[in-house]
Amino acid sequence: MGEARAGVRSTARVEARGDGRGGTALPVLESEGSLALRRTRAATDAEARVMLVGAMSGPLGGDHFTVEAHAEPGAHLRVGSVAATLALPGQAKGEARYDVRLTVAEGARLDWLPEQLISANGSDLRVTTRAELAPGAHLVLREEQVLGRVGEQPGRLTSRLTVYRDGRPLLDQELACGPGAPGGWDGPAVLAGHRALGQLVVVRPRFATDKPSAALLDEAGTAALTPLAGPAVLVTAVAPDALRLRRTLDAALRRLA
Repeated sequence: MGEARAGVRSTARVEARGDGRGGTALPVLESEGSLALRRTRAATDAEARVMLVGAMSGPLGGDHFTVEAHAEPGAHLRVGSVAATLALPGQAKGEARYDVRLTVAEGARLDWLPEQLISANGSDLRVTTRAELAPGAHLVLREEQVLGRVGEQPGRLTSRLTVYRDGRPLLDQELACGPGAPGGWDGPAVLAGHRALGQLVVVRPRFATDKPSAALLDEAGTAALTPLAGPAVLVTAVAPDALRLRRTLDAALRRLA
């Protein structure tokens, strides 16, 4: 018998499509392992809302989580999570992985709004988020990372975010933090001692002709709005804690609305 693979493999997949009556159907809602998907009450009849539930702790060392969300034509899909994701050290050695794959078809909308990811001391996690959009797709994507629980040093966290529209890149960025990360990640040019960081990507076809201008969003210079190529903007922010980070990103989203 061969050696058993260390770590847990967990997957979750949701597919949304227009139901032909102005609403959104969910023909695919599948999950296994440490991940579970649940449909919840939506704010409007046009929207389908799904919550991601972590059935067990993790990801731990050696785990590999994968989440896929697909919005087909006519769909409005909103995906959130019921609690923060906590990256922890595990008995299995090696890096844990968390892969998110999003696709949005012509005329569809996807709101990806999970709770924050917390990098606990001793953990080692690589997160990759890739969104592929049709030319007329709408996307709201929020990512939040918190480095360490209260009073502890963070684990190692590597995060890469890529967004493609019509096969062309709108955004490709990567950041590594914590033990073993390249020097300077906590310096004045990157986090400047803050322990919470986040990104908000908004892609709307109307931004092709009416896109917000670059701006600092607070007097301290800890949040900025940057126009991207194509009908898209990026908001980046750092904060001393998760609560203040969320307030900053929520205010930015209201501004963009």
